[in-house]
Amino acid sequence: MPAEKEFKSYVKNIWKRQWLTNHGPLANTLELKLKEYLSLDHLLYVTNGTIALQLAIKALNLNGEIITTPFSFVATTSSIVWQGCKPVFVDINPDTYNIDATKIEAAITPQTTGIIATHVFGNPCDVDAIKQIAEKYNLKVIYDAAHCFGTRYKNRSIFEFGDVSTTSFHATKLFHTVEGGAVITKDPELLKKMAIMRSFGYSGTDTFSELGINAKNCELHAAMGLCNLNHVDEILQKRKYLYQHYLIRLNRLGVKFQALQGYTDYNHAYFPILFESEELMHASKTKLELSQIYSRRYFYPSLSALPYVDNVSMPVCDSVASRILCLPLYHTLTLSDLDFICRVLLKDKNLKPKIKNFGVLIAEQVESGLDHISA
Repeated sequence: MPAEKEFKSYVKNIWKRQWLTNHGPLANTLELKLKEYLSLDHLLYVTNGTIALQLAIKALNLNGEIITTPFSFVATTSSIVWQGCKPVFVDINPDTYNIDATKIEAAITPQTTGIIATHVFGNPCDVDAIKQIAEKYNLKVIYDAAHCFGTRYKNRSIFEFGDVSTTSFHATKLFHTVEGGAVITKDPELLKKMAIMRSFGYSGTDTFSELGINAKNCELHAAMGLCNLNHVDEILQKRKYLYQHYLIRLNRLGVKFQALQGYTDYNHAYFPILFESEELMHASKTKLELSQIYSRRYFYPSLSALPYVDNVSMPVCDSVASRILCLPLYHTLTLSDLDFICRVLLKDKNLKPKIKNFGVLIAEQVESGLDHISA
């Protein structure tokens, strides 16, 4: 959270204006500043990341079947079902945890109208391969980029890819507006359509041109976003430092780290570790909790097991979801606390390294600028 004084300076002016919502000046300013910071042509600030997904599906007129990933937050799948479409799951890559692009074509049927893929933990999907498939079969692509603020792929914001990218500004994200989200597209006509849909379908004072919902956000949330945007470079730098420190401290731990997509400037949104077995994961999670360290099974369970979808076996996803654990990673986490977390894990004699060429893996993931971190 930003300094209370900083936030109150915005709130004071909200009280003076008494303009609380309905595209107020702070919400509009936040949209402009986000586009500038992220080097985007178009962006709409909305209520949350779930409504962003629902807007995107509706605006693109998707129906029938939508190919998606079973390894994501529940909103990715629930938004598809909520919009009256059928999710068709494709298993994930065992290293990146993103949808396996090599398996997408086999899942396409005459009823397929789109693909919704998640950049898991902020790690970009194989967007080039997905684009080729979508063009070949005339499919629309939505990226659930909820974790991706600040991530760049091939020197471009990852939000630029797909017909629409959606993101979340929920309080758990590295950039947040307490509650919030955004839709991003390069198509100005599609943006205009979503802008109208965002506000009940109003196209004028007394006219409606689209079926709409209330997806607007308010001035108080925008104020939080404007405060946090002032500090986001510092936040990204600190998270990178903590992420790299984890890699170095845990290089003797018998776990696997997420493989990052090539040509990626990563935002270090999460630090997941993958255990050899679910039993080892549970044992480590319990030991951490005994030391008042709280990790999370993120994402668990596999979305293909939800009660309102057709249950299908996703062997890779089912295995990863059962063994993965995200360690604490946040802006105010201290190095001493991080070292304590690592010591608890390293004390477990059952977590001896079993990964070949582990030093190569570390070298590939740890970026430059580590001379100030002692190994």
